[in-house]
Amino acid sequence: MIEFEPKYITFDCYGTLTKFHMADMTREQYGHLLSGEDLEKLVAFYAGYRRDEVLGAWKPYRDVVVNALRRACKRVNVEFNEAGAQSIYEAVPTWGPHPDVPEGVARLAKKYKLVILSNASNDQIQSNVDKLGAPFHKVFTAQQAQSYKPRMQGFEYMFDQLNCNPEDVLHVSSSLRYDLMTAHDMGIKHKVFVSRGHEPSTPYYQYYEVQDIPHLASELGL
Repeated sequence: MIEFEPKYITFDCYGTLTKFHMADMTREQYGHLLSGEDLEKLVAFYAGYRRDEVLGAWKPYRDVVVNALRRACKRVNVEFNEAGAQSIYEAVPTWGPHPDVPEGVARLAKKYKLVILSNASNDQIQSNVDKLGAPFHKVFTAQQAQSYKPRMQGFEYMFDQLNCNPEDVLHVSSSLRYDLMTAHDMGIKHKVFVSRGHEPSTPYYQYYEVQDIPHLASELGL
């Protein structure tokens, strides 16, 4: 059991709550040009370059998505299709939650104020949030914060907007590299790793580990 009563439960959205389809769409778009190990290299490079693209000054999320795919295509020597990259970006608001999420967040929302801090653009995120199945107290985007995770500025923006401190929240993510490593460095003592298979567990960062959002609700006694 998680023996902590947070003022807010704060969530990453894409990958943690909303099912992220960028790898699937990349395979669909480039499967006629690449196969097997070569295709998976493209998918992996694309994920890596998206992380790299968000480490500097803020830029529109569309640029993150398109630039990263352009760089990944160069790495594997395959022709870049900007229209295809644009279609990936435009598909983001259509993506819905992981199957477990609506039940889990509905249970949590009965007791807690739920908050999202997402590497998202303002004009996309609400469509994803509306599909999650429960009310969220606040939704903060990288565009509002003018900074993407894993940089600290987004977390600082969220704490300022909520008028709270790192020790007041329970932060939930399926990504150590985007969220939980930074949360650790920010002094967020109470963290939850949702094990969705994106990244391996790394207990050094001192978090609770759950399999899904209903599991989290149960760990909080709901």
